[in-house]
Amino acid sequence: MKVQSIIPILRIFDYAKAVEFYVGWLGFNIDWEHRFEENFPLYMQVSAEGIKLHLSEHYGDGTPGTHLHINCTGLKGYHQTLIIKNYKYGKPGLKESFYDTWSMTVHDPFGNQLIFDEKKI
Repeated sequence: MKVQSIIPILRIFDYAKAVEFYVGWLGFNIDWEHRFEENFPLYMQVSAEGIKLHLSEHYGDGTPGTHLHINCTGLKGYHQTLIIKNYKYGKPGLKESFYDTWSMTVHDPFGNQLIFDEKKI
């Protein structure tokens, strides 16, 4: 077996808030959206820089409070980009972790945490 990718499903409760956070602030793109019918829960994919996430309003798809570790490079620059955007609900810090990385944690409006890590050189 060779793994091609892993795509976590994160639970969301409000489309506008999800777009504001993931697209407007973090800089993800909406790849596609799906609803079985009008006035049904949304299921969508967002992506950025090799990260793919599924966001779902469906009951049972994911649990609020999920933590994701995202290993990356260029974290200090990305951190500055987010700070400059001055998002009302997020002012993440950049810190050294005990596991020898630079680390930045952002909290989405639904209780999920995205932890971006860059290995210290």
